[in-house]
Amino acid sequence: MSEYQYYEFVAVDHPLTSAQQRELRALSTRARITSSSFVNDYQWGDLKGDPREWMQRYFDAFLYLANWGTHRVALRLPIGVFPPAVAAEYCVGESARSWATRTHVIFDLHSEDEDGDEVFYDGGGHLAAILPARAELAAGDRRLLYLAWLLCVQGRELADDEPEPPVPPGLKDLSGSQRALVDFLRLDPDLLAVAAKESSPLREQAPSVAALSRWVKALAEPEKNDLVVRLMRGDDVHLRSELLARFHGTTPNGGTTAGRTAGTLLAAAEERWSRRQQLAQQREAAESERRKRAAVAAREQRLNALAGRQEQEWQRVSAMIEAKRPKEYDAAIISLADLKALADRDGGAEAFRQRVRQLRERHARKPSLLDRLDRAGLD
Repeated sequence: MSEYQYYEFVAVDHPLTSAQQRELRALSTRARITSSSFVNDYQWGDLKGDPREWMQRYFDAFLYLANWGTHRVALRLPIGVFPPAVAAEYCVGESARSWATRTHVIFDLHSEDEDGDEVFYDGGGHLAAILPARAELAAGDRRLLYLAWLLCVQGRELADDEPEPPVPPGLKDLSGSQRALVDFLRLDPDLLAVAAKESSPLREQAPSVAALSRWVKALAEPEKNDLVVRLMRGDDVHLRSELLARFHGTTPNGGTTAGRTAGTLLAAAEERWSRRQQLAQQREAAESERRKRAAVAAREQRLNALAGRQEQEWQRVSAMIEAKRPKEYDAAIISLADLKALADRDGGAEAFRQRVRQLRERHARKPSLLDRLDRAGLD
């Protein structure tokens, strides 16, 4: 299997400057570089740079995949929008890490599959599907963070008695971008399903104008002036999210505590998987039995139609054999099998065997036909 790696970086909040683009171009002559992205794939060699450093300096989102089974997604948000302490509460293992710079908090999620990806494919399109989850996270939606924690649970990176962090609402109805993240990171559907049982429905509750007015009036005059300046400059795309987070006193949609642990979730997921397997086996057994009954009924109907016209069928068999073509031989074997079944059913087994022996003698120089007769048990 040939080697394949795909790297994609995206700048969302601020475009790359000309100087930054030149810095990146100095590290790659064949990458597709624009004011908002860096994309490259490798079948030989590797990226001449550190994705972690690039996320700190240039980009707001990063996606990586390799055909030996590694999938990775990283997202960056301003510290004013998302507190690093909240990120650290959920990113607690090798599969989900977070760290803070002076200005940003970065989430880095990993998934490994030892079997690898057998199909060689272009990684394009995955990040575009996942990227809206960043805006949801900036708006206070903790579902992505909880999925990151589940990824650590799935990787057996936590002690069984590790307590579950607050469960955000809406896990039963993930957004399209969150579902794309689940698929890309190969999160166990059974683990997600048992975790979602304690998740309340997602309800959008926009604050009233009166409540917002009271909160704004309570702000100090210098702070309000600063906020208006930031708004007028237009370079702070997350200002609304930051203010709403402050208004709520915490990030919205914080979630509730269910009192579960990593171990209880894993046990419940394994039990759910076992039940699904049992149900699938029962359905398969029932379907197999149905197919058998249908085949028996169809065979009986075919034999009834054949009864009384055996001689015509023998003549048809002879004509097919004389054609000396493989497909005709195969059709003749099917007809002979029906004639044998009818003879066994109606007490004519010995007469059938005698006619087959005669047929074998007459066509003794046709090894392909004789081989088909042997494999079909027609003697």
